[in-house]
Amino acid sequence: MPVKQSTPNIAVLLPAYNEEAGLTHVIDGFRKSLPNARIIVCDNNSTDKTSEVAKAAGAEVWHQALPGKGNAMRRLFREIGADVYIMCDADGSYDASAAPSLVKKLQDEKLDMIVAARASGDEKYRPGHAFGNRVFTWVMGAAFGRHFTDIFSGYRVFSRRFVRSFPMMSDKFEIEAEMTIHCLELRLPFAEVQVPFFERVGGESKLSTFGDGARIAWLMGKLYRDQQPMRFFLFGAFIIGVVSLFIGLSVVIEFFETGLVERLPSAILAAGLAIGAALSLTCGIILDTVKRLRIQQKMQAYLNACDTER
Repeated sequence: MPVKQSTPNIAVLLPAYNEEAGLTHVIDGFRKSLPNARIIVCDNNSTDKTSEVAKAAGAEVWHQALPGKGNAMRRLFREIGADVYIMCDADGSYDASAAPSLVKKLQDEKLDMIVAARASGDEKYRPGHAFGNRVFTWVMGAAFGRHFTDIFSGYRVFSRRFVRSFPMMSDKFEIEAEMTIHCLELRLPFAEVQVPFFERVGGESKLSTFGDGARIAWLMGKLYRDQQPMRFFLFGAFIIGVVSLFIGLSVVIEFFETGLVERLPSAILAAGLAIGAALSLTCGIILDTVKRLRIQQKMQAYLNACDTER
């Protein structure tokens, strides 16, 4: 059932790169379910007729020459004003008819983000991607103690205060993970809703299971370092300290027995490793303080965005 949009103002944001095959289907779907919504396609330097197809379907077309979904969404979030924002991939793999219920849930429950989670058992959801999603979801849960089931879903609904307080830094597809981190870091109210997941129109996913998986694995490592610096560097200090103790213990025993340090290189290595362990621990303490200050700044930006809505 379509949402009658007198208020709030709804903006449907569709980042697109070479999506001429399925774009009309996506735009028509959102136009049918949200007849008064503003639909904007950000053409991310496409080489096909994405812009022409979007205009013919009645959508606004913006351009972003810098490649990457993150760059496209950064421009849309910066330039577009709305009360509710819907982000959706433009490949036809998500169900536009679910949008009204997602918007209603966001408003009724006063949430800041809703993730339209892909059903894990859906045969259209590639096994390699599903497995990677589960692994990275586990890492996210370990870092924050709260869990999403689909942290890389490209179909999301946001409040205005979320968008106005979100310091988007990602350039490419890591943007979904960054959005999830922002929500968890500030402990914002969110929900996940299972939605159907369809075969993308016009071929297979542009993501490489292994190539992009390695990129996201690197991102997850940085995530854990940034979000749990004390644990990360304490673990490093422990490992380095154990190695230092293992190497240095025999040198110390030998010194007490003979009064000499005959294995000088081992002694120097053990001392260097001990210093490295101390430095790692110090880094953890300093970065934990920096993390707290960063979260305070982001929370202040969120509260300022809340004030503008009152």
